[in-house]
Amino acid sequence: MTMEYIILIISLAGIVLGADFLVTGSVSIARKYKVSDFVIGAAIIGVGTSMPELTVSLLGALNGNADVAIGNVVGSNIFNVLGILGLTAIFFPVTFGRENLKFDIPFCVGVSVLLTLLFFDFFIGTEGCLGRLEGLILLASFAAFMWISFYRDKKAKPQAAQPEVNEQPAGPMWISVLTVVGGLAVLVFSCDVFVDNAVLIAKSFGVSDSFISLTLIACGTSLPELAASVAAAIKKNTSMALGNIVGSNIFNIALILGLCSQVSPLTSTGIGLVDFVVMIAATLVLFAFGKDCRISRPEGVLLFLCFIGYTWYLISNQIA
Repeated sequence: MTMEYIILIISLAGIVLGADFLVTGSVSIARKYKVSDFVIGAAIIGVGTSMPELTVSLLGALNGNADVAIGNVVGSNIFNVLGILGLTAIFFPVTFGRENLKFDIPFCVGVSVLLTLLFFDFFIGTEGCLGRLEGLILLASFAAFMWISFYRDKKAKPQAAQPEVNEQPAGPMWISVLTVVGGLAVLVFSCDVFVDNAVLIAKSFGVSDSFISLTLIACGTSLPELAASVAAAIKKNTSMALGNIVGSNIFNIALILGLCSQVSPLTSTGIGLVDFVVMIAATLVLFAFGKDCRISRPEGVLLFLCFIGYTWYLISNQIA
């Protein structure tokens, strides 16, 4: 068991290193093509850092373990907003554009509500089930989000042409691409090793699959988002950090669960309505806090305290 703890620490170091390379390369590409920090965070970093969630959820669907597939996404989305964004804002207050408040965050709220309505039979299907038709609806919403995001950013390019104070000259494109690919590879591999060892340790204590998926696996697969968001914030790209969280959450729900439901309809008994409500509430709180286009330190503290409260609720239910 000692070796598992050692591997856990080494993989954590790999996650931090990979995230730094990923953000550095992404910023360079964004500068070269005049793409906004938020969109590069949502499209490249958000999607890239969600690769562990995609892998874990697809494997869960293939193995017939819907609790892992769904719990991983719901738990990751809660951790992304309350845990990661909360921690980031505590050390580096997050600022972003008003256009993000008008579209991106509301879209994230909307897709979270849509998932809940589809999963719990508010429209069609069986309670606690995500079928292929519902999955197609989620996939369509992801395609719409990506198209609208790039279309809006393209229209806003004239405004983005003004250089930022902290902007640095972009290096050769091939170096930037290699940095992104290499950083992402290190990030995903390290995260996979981390999750495998964390689950082994957790199972030795005899806890359920739904608890593991909502906590250890969810937080473990979200470590790339945590590392990437903190790295972006340190580089004074807090808008990119928010884009990473919003893009990752939309990717998790719309694309990952959309794809998983095409592999095999997802029927879960271990993930309850409370977990979905917490996921929606977390995004609504983010929207409320961001009214002034800024997540302050006190608001970051409140977000993180909410995450601790939700984790305590899960642990209490597990013990009971």
